[in-house]
Amino acid sequence: MVFLQLPLPPTLGPVSAVQVLDDPGIPAPPGGVGTLSSSPRSAGAGRGKTRPCPARGPRHTGRVKIGFLGGSFDPVHFGHLVAARTACEHCGLDRVVLVPAARAPLKARAAAASPADRLAMLRAAVADDPRFEVSDHELRRGGVSFTIDTARHFRAQFPRARLFWIIGADQLARLPRWKDIAALAQLVEIAVVGRPGFALRRPAGLPGLRLHRCPGHELDLSSTALRARARRGLPLDWLTPHKTVVYIRRKRLYR
Repeated sequence: MVFLQLPLPPTLGPVSAVQVLDDPGIPAPPGGVGTLSSSPRSAGAGRGKTRPCPARGPRHTGRVKIGFLGGSFDPVHFGHLVAARTACEHCGLDRVVLVPAARAPLKARAAAASPADRLAMLRAAVADDPRFEVSDHELRRGGVSFTIDTARHFRAQFPRARLFWIIGADQLARLPRWKDIAALAQLVEIAVVGRPGFALRRPAGLPGLRLHRCPGHELDLSSTALRARARRGLPLDWLTPHKTVVYIRRKRLYR
């Protein structure tokens, strides 16, 4: 495991600087997207420096601010990406890392697509936005993907950074059910993005929770609905990025 050398600059500079997000011990396979690799394929790699999202919320303190958005991403859709961008802009994040889960703890069913396909779809979706990164940490670890375990991993990677865990308003009331939520509240700040039909109310009984409400564009999209459309042969255009649509068609996923 590789650790950042501190002190950290206000931004992480070139995209290649975040290769430490995942364990680099195993060389990346030659198969490209669709295979699990040990180093994340950075969105916009090789295109120079990334820029932090323009801050509309808390002022940038000079410490690196990294957001994380977890989920099954089965498949990823614009609801996920708009939520990530909303949190990025509201909290003034330097970058957002998307973390596909091996198995989501509060979901009864396993993901329909394979880990490799979900990873490839996600990388395709963010390939043109240099502010987004994809980490395969939870997929490589396997088992149930508890947020507290992932937060501890990235806290060890970035001991002086401000870490923000991005959730939708639908997850806000579920926070008391999350594993070791009190410990998680000490490791990360919670950025809550609005979703249609859900209020941005602070859950009771969680002292020490650092909560950032991030109102913005609320898209009523779900991966369940996209899978249903795919099974019926309906187009997914305008619901998920075009490169992801092409991947789903080529692999004939969710049929």
